[in-house]
Amino acid sequence: MARLKEEYNKRIKNELKNELGYSNIMQVPTLSKIVINVGAGAALKEAEAMDDIIDLVTKISGQKPVVNKAKKAVSSFKVREGMEIGVSVILRGDRMWEFFDKLINIVFPRTKDFRGLNVSAFDGAGNYSLGIEDHTVFPEIDTNNVRKIRSLEVTIVTTAKDDNSAKALLDKFGFPFKKNVNRS
Repeated sequence: MARLKEEYNKRIKNELKNELGYSNIMQVPTLSKIVINVGAGAALKEAEAMDDIIDLVTKISGQKPVVNKAKKAVSSFKVREGMEIGVSVILRGDRMWEFFDKLINIVFPRTKDFRGLNVSAFDGAGNYSLGIEDHTVFPEIDTNNVRKIRSLEVTIVTTAKDDNSAKALLDKFGFPFKKNVNRS
């Protein structure tokens, strides 16, 4: 079993139930899935870019991604309908918990000039999205074989009904949110 999942079941779930004032343990929010997206705008100019991106997401997530295609043509971006424009992967279960653990304990500390994550990135329904500008912070990536630095978007989907309970959940795992510092 994943380390953070075990900690959630043993300690965090009960603490959140008491803190948030829930009467039933099933009301306590948990992680539902993690979605990783990488845009492939470079694939319009470079033929091997899409293969590099698929390989990158496969290494980072441990799961083969889905290639996303354009639904409509957008002439200002030189995109035609049906063109491959990105890749995404949805992590659930133990893979999701392992990726979440890696994100908190390895990726964020290795990120250059990391000052914390913005609290306002919640979507109003208890989900949190963040961008990672440099994919080389992941331990699976060999920096000697990198042709181009790529950025990716990670969305953490929770079962929380609102942003406050989702933030409380992520805080329990030690999610590195920016501290509110009022300077006068």
